Amino acid sequence: MEDVKLLGTKESIFTQRIIWALKLKGICYEFIEQDFSSRSSPLLVKLNPVYNKVPVIVHDGKSLAESLVILEYIEETWPLINPLFPLDPFQRASTRFWARFVDGKFYEAAKKAFFSSGETKAEGVESVVEGLHLLEGQIIGKKFFGGEKIGYLDIITGWIAYWFQYIEEIGEFKAMDSTKYPCLHAWINNFIQLPIIKQSLPTPDVVKSVFRGFKDAAALADAN
Repeated sequence: MEDVKLLGTKESIFTQRIIWALKLKGICYEFIEQDFSSRSSPLLVKLNPVYNKVPVIVHDGKSLAESLVILEYIEETWPLINPLFPLDPFQRASTRFWARFVDGKFYEAAKKAFFSSGETKAEGVESVVEGLHLLEGQIIGKKFFGGEKIGYLDIITGWIAYWFQYIEEIGEFKAMDSTKYPCLHAWINNFIQLPIIKQSLPTPDVVKSVFRGFKDAAALADAN
C-alpha cells in the first residue's frame, strides 16, 4: 500500500491536476482539505515553507510542492500505469514546452484580461485570443492533446476546459469562440465528460465565488 497524502483545495485548478493524475494512475490517497482563503495552516507551512500554498503531495513522509513538479514525480514514480507522457523523446519535450506555455504566457494573459481594465485589459484579451489560436493548432485531428487518451498536457490545460468560462464571466471579457476554435471546443467537451474529471469538478457557484473573491481583493488592494 502506498502512503500518499494530498493537501489542497477542490476549487484550485492546481490541486485538481494532482487529483486527476492520481485517479488516472489508480493511486489511493488521503485528501487533506485546506482553507482556500488562508495560507496559515500549520501543516501547509511545515510542508511548503517556501510558498505556503497548495497543492502539496506527501509520499512516504516526503513532501513536494508545485503542480508541475508533482505531476512529473507521479509519472516517474508510477510510469507503467496509464503513462502521462508520450514515449517519443521529441513528443515528450514538445509536451513540456506547451505545458509551460499554458502555465506561463497563456495563464498570465488570462490574469491580465481578468484583473485589468481599459487598454491593458484589451491587450490581455488579445494575448488570450492568440494563445487559444495556438492551442487550436495543437489539438487539430486529435481527441485529446495526448492522442486518444488524456495525458500530461490535457491535465495542465484542463483549467481552460472548465474554469476559463467563469474567468471570462467574472472578468467581463470574451475570448473563447467555438466557431473560431472548433477543435479546442470539441476537446473541452471530450475532456469534461470523462468520469474522473467530471466527478471531481467544483460546482459553478463555488468557482464563481472564488473568482469574485479574487476580483474584490484586487479592487481593495488597488483602492489602498
